Amino acid sequence: MTVDPVVLAAFVPAALALNLTPGADMMLCLGQGMRGGPRAAIAASAGVSTGAIVNVGLAGLGLGALIVSLPGLFHAIKAVGVVYLLWLAWKTWHTPMGRPDLPPVRPARAFRDGFVVNVSNPKVILFILAFIPQFVDPARGQVLAQFLIFGAVIALGGFIVNGLVGSFAGGLGRALARDPRVDLWLRRASASVFCALALKLALEVRR
Repeated sequence: MTVDPVVLAAFVPAALALNLTPGADMMLCLGQGMRGGPRAAIAASAGVSTGAIVNVGLAGLGLGALIVSLPGLFHAIKAVGVVYLLWLAWKTWHTPMGRPDLPPVRPARAFRDGFVVNVSNPKVILFILAFIPQFVDPARGQVLAQFLIFGAVIALGGFIVNGLVGSFAGGLGRALARDPRVDLWLRRASASVFCALALKLALEVRR
């Protein structure tokens, strides 16, 4: 077996604790759920998890070390994430949820948003490089396969947790968005979430 079952059993609760810790991914799914309802929240969570698997693959292939050795690339990828988050905030602020002439947020777009925000955060790769290798056994071989298995556990747990959080927010948001005042508050709250994420990432770029 590629991964020792005992090690995998020890990894699962550690990954679950990580999934339950509020962070950028959870905030993103919360914001998407408030904007587009449960379907958008679940799609965003799927995008985040897909991005996590991509980052795990990159880390397993050693590209994390490349990013560490090239600070310019590290900051460039972060800058892309900042710009994208600010674009999401602007669009959310100026797009009323309650207008009947506007189409609902498409799950495909929510998926893309979750994927791009996760992949454009090099900190995810660096965290993976610090966390997963503690459970990888080079003596068993197939290091990349081990990375992917552990990454899949994290991605699956994150998909479930973030999807539930976003779905609850989405259902509540849809029910309340009929009131124009609540609609405005929800849009501002969602936009503020994206701005907070952008500010956090921008501060990391400055460091």
